Amino acid sequence: MNVGSNSVENNHLVDINEVLHEEEEDYNEENSNISIIADKPDTRFNRPTKNREIKRPPRKFSRQVSLETGFSVLNGETSKDKNERKILGRSGKSFGGFGVNGTTGIEARNKGDFNMFRTKSTIARQSSKIPLRKESGIELQNNNVKEGLNDHVKKSVPAGRYFDALTGPELDQVKDSEDILLPKDEKWPFLLRFPIGCFGICLGLSSQAILWRSLALSPVTKFLHVPLFINFAVWLLAVGVLVAVFITYMFKCALYFEAIKREYFHPVRVNFFCAPWIVCMFLAIGAPPKTAPGTLHPAIWCVFMAPIFFLNLKIYGQWLSGGKRRLCKVANPSSHLSVIGNFVGAILAAKVGWKEPGKFLWSIGFAHYLVVFVTLYQRLPTSEALPKELHPVYSMFIATPAAASLAWGAIYDEFDGLARTCYFISLFLYLSLVVRPNFFTGFKFSVAWWSYTFPMTTVSIATIKYAEEVPSFITKALALALSFMSTTMVCILFVSTLLHAFVWKTLFPNDLAIAITKKRYSKDKKPLMKRWTKHSPLSFVTSIGKHNSGDKECASEEEK
Repeated sequence: MNVGSNSVENNHLVDINEVLHEEEEDYNEENSNISIIADKPDTRFNRPTKNREIKRPPRKFSRQVSLETGFSVLNGETSKDKNERKILGRSGKSFGGFGVNGTTGIEARNKGDFNMFRTKSTIARQSSKIPLRKESGIELQNNNVKEGLNDHVKKSVPAGRYFDALTGPELDQVKDSEDILLPKDEKWPFLLRFPIGCFGICLGLSSQAILWRSLALSPVTKFLHVPLFINFAVWLLAVGVLVAVFITYMFKCALYFEAIKREYFHPVRVNFFCAPWIVCMFLAIGAPPKTAPGTLHPAIWCVFMAPIFFLNLKIYGQWLSGGKRRLCKVANPSSHLSVIGNFVGAILAAKVGWKEPGKFLWSIGFAHYLVVFVTLYQRLPTSEALPKELHPVYSMFIATPAAASLAWGAIYDEFDGLARTCYFISLFLYLSLVVRPNFFTGFKFSVAWWSYTFPMTTVSIATIKYAEEVPSFITKALALALSFMSTTMVCILFVSTLLHAFVWKTLFPNDLAIAITKKRYSKDKKPLMKRWTKHSPLSFVTSIGKHNSGDKECASEEEK
């Protein structure tokens, strides 16, 4: 940047940008190495100028700013019309790329550009690097801004950054002191507003299919004469919802893969990537007897369990390595989802006749359940604090031990002491939540609530199994009561989901959690130049010269 001073109506002006109309002239001067001789001596210093060869970089744009009046003169307007002057907007955007709200120029100029989260193919990335024509300085600047923004979006956001920038039980609300990459007051594309938490709807419906199958076939509830048609209807509904949600999310993966990466690095939502495969195993376990044989093919277990196993290697490896995503830092009630997948896989392994793989998965799930349970119970000082809001997210505590009891009973074909121990733990945690109704009140409805319905259903199924082993009036009444509560909750959420989706159209608000910045840009951050002052041009130029000299020294040190 060429910094010089001119005099316009006795105001001190500083040239802070580059000149467009001198671009071609300066470019020819450099190529031909023309020696420029000053025609007039400098009358201010009364000394002759020497002949010298001047080499200057091409300048594109010129703006002269008065430090006294705040007026700007663009591209030699002083010689054309001295009386007409433009007042420079005092937004701070001309200095260092900082706006009044403290955001960088990259973020301020690209808000509303949803293409930053779009999937870019390899061919498109390679073609974008090929220079097709000579671009002007302004176009080059815009391209550099877009490239910088794309790099900013592609970089993974640290786990601690999500806790610093977001709030709420699911870390889905942006704090007031934070800024995001996309506008809050504008409606985003549907796929960007479609979170992975929608698979929670499938979790609730598919677990209900297992419950109604148990109610129809269990000898404990035989007196109710529950028809298998209910199981078949709920199973078909769950399959239809799963297909619709899965196809929609696949479209999101194809079109907005950068948003998928943001959800994967989210400390809460990463656990929901196990949900689609848990739903598939639920549907295989709860399939109606007429549509499924007595023993399923082992290939079904391999297809549904393989993704969960690889996710476990990734997630548990991060917990074990002690890095930025160690368990004491990212532990939250949703972490139980990655553990539940092992127990559900063990149940399906026993159903296909593979008992040993089922024991293997049960041991892995139980070991990590103990670690997650202790970590969430202790609330270590080194861990990120859990949200203070009370929410049904805490019902995840009861799902894991209930699933462990069912898995143990399926593997060993009896509901023995260890299975009952896990069941009693889940029952106690269930009662501890029921006696605190404030846990479930005072919050807006969201799709994520569906993920917390299947723990109630899992406890109900475990209670039916326990009643089969210990038949009595109390156990039968408890099984019916818990089954009724879980079914009622699913029905209420299903009706609420339909109303929010088709009547009120508020089911999918803007997903602000995926648009946070990698670093915090506080709204109270001061711009590079704090305010307009009447400092002398010489002092201003001197300060800029010192700043540039410091940058050059840093660059030379880096080169060394």
